[in-house]
Amino acid sequence: MLRGFYNAAQAMIVQQRELNSISNNIVNINTPGYRKDQIETNTFMEELILVRGRTRLSGTFRQQYVENNKVDLEQSNFEFTGSKFDMAIWGNVYFNIRTMSEQPNVYQTRNGQFELDSEGFLRLGKAGRVQGQNGDIYIGHDDFIVTPDGVIENNDGIIDTLLLTYIPPESDVRKINDTLFSYLGEPMEIPAGERFEVLQGAFEKSNVDLNKETARLIEVQRHYESNSKILQYIDMMNGKSVSIAKAGV
Repeated sequence: MLRGFYNAAQAMIVQQRELNSISNNIVNINTPGYRKDQIETNTFMEELILVRGRTRLSGTFRQQYVENNKVDLEQSNFEFTGSKFDMAIWGNVYFNIRTMSEQPNVYQTRNGQFELDSEGFLRLGKAGRVQGQNGDIYIGHDDFIVTPDGVIENNDGIIDTLLLTYIPPESDVRKINDTLFSYLGEPMEIPAGERFEVLQGAFEKSNVDLNKETARLIEVQRHYESNSKILQYIDMMNGKSVSIAKAGV
């Protein structure tokens, strides 16, 4: 009976993590460049708990737990705006943003809704400045274009080239916020022959599919409610067992 109580309680913990992940995905469905979260689970055998203090094995069961929270890097659709400050990338490369904190860091993003700061540098909102091969990209107030390979030009010539980071598909990344993340692998040069293209006048949307997330939400919520009822039944049975035991004393 206690084993069933433990299993149901652990299942509710896993499902609560899934509900939090799905809710966060739905909230950010309109966030440019957002990458959806996915919960990865694993199982382990609880033999040690069952064997401890006994000479024979009385049985085993598998316990599920949350192993990690994986970020889905799947390419999403583009929205074309015509704004020269909006940029999107097709392929497995990412923009780099240098934060403006006391200890600045460079993070990756697919959010290409850029703007100019008061000093004329290209930036991603309050997150930080967009990085080029020469550091912070200074645009000033001149008109400019961005070529498909990331070269930024104005009437006087080349301003800079976007600093792009290659991240292999299915890689592990750590989210910094809803649109910035850090690649956990070793930095890599863009492989020879790797195809990518920078599109000016468009930005990449969130890769969250509302229909799929809603279906997942309903399914996980039902499992959560089922395990909650199981806990209530087990608790009721434990109460009756205690009453019977007291009556027999």
